[in-house]
Amino acid sequence: MSITRIPVHFSDSRRRAIDRWVKRVVTACGVGILVLMLLLFFWLIWVVMPLFNPPGMQIVASQQLWDKAPVLALGNDGQLGWRISRDEARFIPLDGQPAGPALALKGKPDAVVQSADHNSLLLNMQGDLMLIQPVNGEWRFPLGDRPMHLPQGAVAQMALATLGADQWRIAAQTATGIIVLTLDKSAHVNQIVLSQQQADHLLFSPDGNLLYTSEGRLLRVWQISDDGAQLRETQTLVQRPRSLHLLAGGRTLLIQDQRGISQWFAITGPQGPRLQEIHTFDGSSDTALIVTEPQRRVFATLTPEGDVSLFASKQQGATVTRKLEPGIVAAAFSPRGDTLVVERAGQWQRLRLDDPWPDFSWRNLWQKIWYENYPQPDWVWQSTAAGDSYQAKFSLIPMIIGTLKAASLALLFATPLALAAAMYTAWFMTPGLRRWVKPGIEMMGALPSVVIGLIAGVWLAPHISNALIGVLLLPLILAATLLLCGVLSPRLPARWRQPGYEVLLLLPILLAVTLLTLWLPTHFWPAMGERLAHYEQRNLLVAALAMAFALVPLIFTLSEDALFSVPVSLGQGSLALGATPWQTLTRVILPGASAGIFAALMIGFGRALGETMIVLMATGNTPVSEGGLFAGLRALSANIAIEMPEAAAGSAHYRILFLSALILLIFTLIINTVAEVIRQRLRQRYSQHEGQG
Repeated sequence: MSITRIPVHFSDSRRRAIDRWVKRVVTACGVGILVLMLLLFFWLIWVVMPLFNPPGMQIVASQQLWDKAPVLALGNDGQLGWRISRDEARFIPLDGQPAGPALALKGKPDAVVQSADHNSLLLNMQGDLMLIQPVNGEWRFPLGDRPMHLPQGAVAQMALATLGADQWRIAAQTATGIIVLTLDKSAHVNQIVLSQQQADHLLFSPDGNLLYTSEGRLLRVWQISDDGAQLRETQTLVQRPRSLHLLAGGRTLLIQDQRGISQWFAITGPQGPRLQEIHTFDGSSDTALIVTEPQRRVFATLTPEGDVSLFASKQQGATVTRKLEPGIVAAAFSPRGDTLVVERAGQWQRLRLDDPWPDFSWRNLWQKIWYENYPQPDWVWQSTAAGDSYQAKFSLIPMIIGTLKAASLALLFATPLALAAAMYTAWFMTPGLRRWVKPGIEMMGALPSVVIGLIAGVWLAPHISNALIGVLLLPLILAATLLLCGVLSPRLPARWRQPGYEVLLLLPILLAVTLLTLWLPTHFWPAMGERLAHYEQRNLLVAALAMAFALVPLIFTLSEDALFSVPVSLGQGSLALGATPWQTLTRVILPGASAGIFAALMIGFGRALGETMIVLMATGNTPVSEGGLFAGLRALSANIAIEMPEAAAGSAHYRILFLSALILLIFTLIINTVAEVIRQRLRQRYSQHEGQG
């Protein structure tokens, strides 16, 4: 073989120009990739940042009122407001236009209560009742414009609920006791008399099925139906309540007393649902006026001194506080919660509210929150539901736990197989056989993730459920089989023990043992998975096995290349000094290739963290933080794939999904950075040892 040597002073301007051009192109491509990654990173931050903008409150305009009489009820639809006093009812535009004509009431109302939808009002006309509705700038009287007198006498306390388009339910405290009336436009009246005689406060749930009554320190909850009323529970409060309010949806009860404002909701127990105190809002006032939003679980407190504070049911304290002029007597939210109209001394003041995501906070993403009707605080992800009054739950902990569990278990399954195959292929297998085996394993990596997920979900999951005992015993039986083969291999004929060809004998044995282990237990314990109480057919075990199948080619290829790249002289020197091939592999080759093997494992772990389709199709996609090997889960990447098409652009749900992607990206960058630091230290350490040798 002839060797053509390049002269020392050889110079080729064309070659050098091509080298410079290629170097610039490669450098530009690398810089472009870095710039693209930075742009993606900052774009995700730009989408997510509005979630963390603090709520705002600012004064928009003020306007004088014609009617100077004290206000009894106030309303606001965003463009048009209405006001009821003892003298009149009037619509007032909020843009400063002249007010509409006043409606002269037939009587002097003493009090007004509203239904939960704020579309119906019940006036107490000196003991008689009148139902009125403000609709599109007009006053309507669905039950007639004359006050309704009850045979039981004058009404002292009252509550109102809308049951349907033409049906209402009224609770009234009279001299003879508390009665519940169900009325409709056909003048049909259904009357129920409660056994309770007196009440300080009456409050209906939005659907009219629950009636809250307070008498002193006793709080009673009545279950109302067309057939009668049943006392569901009686609570003894610490202090006498000053007012009762329900947030949107009717599940959260606010009780105002000397301690402040406390949140209550029902929790199901052995005796059925029972109210339980959850917490008292920090900084809440015991004398403030409370106004609730009609669509969100948000309420405002307004003190006579002019302090206005916004509270949300998921927050511990006020989300925003503003100091206004003293003398506030009434207020009303717009339906969307973006406007608050405040009345004081014959004047309206309109406030613009900037609080688009009251249910979101950084604390809600990571800490356990006590959600309505849940038995205890928990991490919950449930972004949507069928009901309009549903309160979204955005906790990322279930998805993060699911991602880490699936990726870690998949890496645990894939690492022994991939490293063992890489060590045998690089060190023990003959070169001729290696040229067939290595490409064959690498071809496994070409399978699309969606195909692996489909096979795992449709074929693998039912078979694992049927042969669960065999699947669990398989690792132990295979390990025992390998040890037994190692003991018996020296007794084989010499022509069967050619170095590098052991795999041709071992594979059929392992395949037969695997099939026997999976098949035999099904005759004694058929469909074992279905017998377990908490077994889900698509679970963590199925997802981990499928992901491990996808990780093996990647880890094998990188690890085998790392082992094969160790200088041959190191192995030959170890063998020459009398070390066995196994001693040479474990004490010389593996330490020299440790940096590359560690990089292979970290790359595989990063691939598992970002895997979407396998986790999506091989698990039940249940966003829960508890559960073991046989429970479902949901990963961050799968959650983004599932819910992004349904998320409204610009909503909290939409931005939190982008936040999930940002967290996944940061997590992957941290893992890769740490892995690279460790890899460089390992390379430096063993390169020094190599130089010393």
